[in-house]
Amino acid sequence: MQLEARKYLYDIQQAARRLEQFTEGRTLDTYVADAMLRAAVERQFEIIGEALARLRKLDPDVCGSVTDAGRIIAFRNILIHGYADVDDRLVWNIVETKLQLLIREVTDLMARDSAQGA
Repeated sequence: MQLEARKYLYDIQQAARRLEQFTEGRTLDTYVADAMLRAAVERQFEIIGEALARLRKLDPDVCGSVTDAGRIIAFRNILIHGYADVDDRLVWNIVETKLQLLIREVTDLMARDSAQGA
């Protein structure tokens, strides 16, 4: 894997871990009530989507190994361009149902690449 592709995976991994930290012990209600938390969560999703978009251009095969990569990129575009229409329940649902899979897949891709380089 190209070094730049690995950097994008690292950025995704770090942003996803920040999402875990930011949302740990929180509920949808606390998320909706906390503007700073919402902004922080949305920013991490923007980073993830942008890194995936760049990864897709650089290495489509690696990007294709991430479940729903296209949808994640589209979600980033909604957050950036449709910010007034962001559905907090949708964002929270993604945190609760999709985040762990993303972390696992990116961690596995990075580990496989490290093992191949060894």
